[in-house]
Amino acid sequence: MVKVWYMDNDTTSDQRLEHHRNPPEYLSLDELVKKTGVEYYSLNVESYTTDGVLEQIKKERGYTYEDEITCSEKCLANYEEKLKSFYTEHLHTDEEIRLVIEGSGYFDVRDGADQWIRIAVFPGDLIIIPSGIYHRFTLDSNNFIRAKRFFVGEPVWLPYNRPADDMSCRKEYVDKLQKGFVSVN
Repeated sequence: MVKVWYMDNDTTSDQRLEHHRNPPEYLSLDELVKKTGVEYYSLNVESYTTDGVLEQIKKERGYTYEDEITCSEKCLANYEEKLKSFYTEHLHTDEEIRLVIEGSGYFDVRDGADQWIRIAVFPGDLIIIPSGIYHRFTLDSNNFIRAKRFFVGEPVWLPYNRPADDMSCRKEYVDKLQKGFVSVN
């Protein structure tokens, strides 16, 4: 099950470590939604292909395309370089939707005060990162994740590195953030 906490400010240690503050500051899923707009669903990794839960989410949100990605030293060409590029702070013009099938990793997102929140994901965790939010991804110390990615229409997966504050998706996100997100689960 997903775990969420505020990160420390240590930029010199391995990005794949947990990076808790001292003392740790955990957030509930409701707090995560309210502070960032990131949504979370728990799916059964054994039955998600047949139980209808994922199909309902896809239908409600208009996801029509999906693929699968595996990130590990064995499966990813230029592994260290790719890991660094995923960890570069960026945003997308579309939602980023990931369902973890195997393994684990971290999605880091910025809150309204520009602080990093770390989201540890495990099999069965589906997260939806809003368009326009600054975020990044890294593997954890297990160095392996297999996840499904979902898109509305053909995938447009272009990262726009920070600063990208003049982009319309960023302005729309900041406006929603200032008005306040509401928990949907």
